[in-house]
Amino acid sequence: MTKSSSYTPPRVWKWEAENGGAFASINRPIAGPTHDKALPVGKHPLQLYSLATPNGVKVTIMLEELLELGFTGAEYDAWLIRINDGDQFGSGFVAVNPNSKIPALMDHSTATPTRVFESGAILLYLAEKFGALLPADPAHRAECLSWLFWQMGSAPYLGGGFGHFYNYAPEKFEYAINRFTMEAKRQLDVLDRHLADNRYMCGDEYTIADIAIWPWYGGALLNRQYDAAEFLDAGSYTHAMRWAKDIDGRETVRRGRMVNRVRGELNEQLHERHDASDFTTKTQDKVAAAG
Repeated sequence: MTKSSSYTPPRVWKWEAENGGAFASINRPIAGPTHDKALPVGKHPLQLYSLATPNGVKVTIMLEELLELGFTGAEYDAWLIRINDGDQFGSGFVAVNPNSKIPALMDHSTATPTRVFESGAILLYLAEKFGALLPADPAHRAECLSWLFWQMGSAPYLGGGFGHFYNYAPEKFEYAINRFTMEAKRQLDVLDRHLADNRYMCGDEYTIADIAIWPWYGGALLNRQYDAAEFLDAGSYTHAMRWAKDIDGRETVRRGRMVNRVRGELNEQLHERHDASDFTTKTQDKVAAAG
């Protein structure tokens, strides 16, 4: 690893050039749409506009869990938002999420369509709407929400901090990598210590806290993010690894990970989801290709 050269910040920062690295072409210091583009609307009340990043996967797993529990009102259309192409800056998407980040949800089952943005808010909205995956007991509910918001506050250090400087930055900066690796490992230790005494984040009950945390931290432990499991010594977090593998084995999670995915094996990608049969069709395609 190399250390950065000396840099003196100007008195007033100006956006004069792309900063390099992954996503540089779509990063900008201003909000708002860059072009007019209406969002499609499918047949179901719930319309999801997303991509299978960890934040996007939270919501598709949540919806698949609700459907598995028998909540037919959780049927949804999932539309692909290609963030590398700047889809999130279209006027229709910005109207749903002024922050131009996936995922974004529109609920057309309400008298006036309800927009919900930020992944944690979407999970909480859906849990309250259907009365599921959120403990009813006040103390357990508080514990669940504490872990939900722990994820929302902590994951930027794992993703935008560790993930960016370890995997995406155009140069390797020792200080930045060390700084965010230390924090990522501290967070993994928080999980590992907690999961030593709990099957899930809220005891024996699987909740939106698990659904929120797993795509980020389970993904890192299972080497699905940043190719950094060895670097982070993921195997040493035995309790967190047990939890990560347990959730990974859920059929609902397998389906949720497929939706809006554009990377990896083709049989694991379902760019758009409009009906439960879409998964069956994908499986049939896989069998036909193998034969």
